[in-house]
Amino acid sequence: MRVLVVEDEADLANTLRKALAEELFAVDVALDGAEAEYLLTEVTYDAVVLDLMVPTRSGWAILQDARKTGSRTPILILTALDHVEDRVKALNLGADDYLAKPFAIAELVARLRALIRRSAGNPSPVLTVGEVSIDRASRTVLRKGETVDLTAREYAILELMVRNPGTLVTRSAICEQIYCESTEVFSNVVDVHVAALRRKLGSSFIQTRRGHGYIVNA
Repeated sequence: MRVLVVEDEADLANTLRKALAEELFAVDVALDGAEAEYLLTEVTYDAVVLDLMVPTRSGWAILQDARKTGSRTPILILTALDHVEDRVKALNLGADDYLAKPFAIAELVARLRALIRRSAGNPSPVLTVGEVSIDRASRTVLRKGETVDLTAREYAILELMVRNPGTLVTRSAICEQIYCESTEVFSNVVDVHVAALRRKLGSSFIQTRRGHGYIVNA
């Protein structure tokens, strides 16, 4: 899952980047409104964490523009503005959630995951395809009722595929969703992770479309 964090306080932005990365989000950071608007036109995100008081272009304007253009990307406001009037205004402009500073990272992560699940039409944290079930809240994977141990990257790739059963998931889409913009990705890294998933989940669970990508059959 790929998330954009719009936050002008560099230390907080870095803290959010690291904390969300530990929770298996691919994280891009914009330190001002202009950079945020550029990234939003160039990259598809699963969610946006948006501070309202950022330079060059305010979070208010970013939120309003996103909804005017028809974007349905979930937007979670993360701000020091904690008045009822600010919450009401943000929600009326199209924000999906509102969290005031100071905040707990665990709550931010839980809210983000809930927003992304609802946006994808899968409000339940548990997804099941065939013999494989994923609990996205606990990040556990079961096959035939038995726990399967996966690395962080293997889990992220599997979740992306299971969220899109029966749909071709390209290598580029996988890289875009699980690696942040600054990460160097080697050409065969996805193939290595998929090979490991096949060993652990069964060779037929993930189908390869040569030159295109992978499919998990519904």
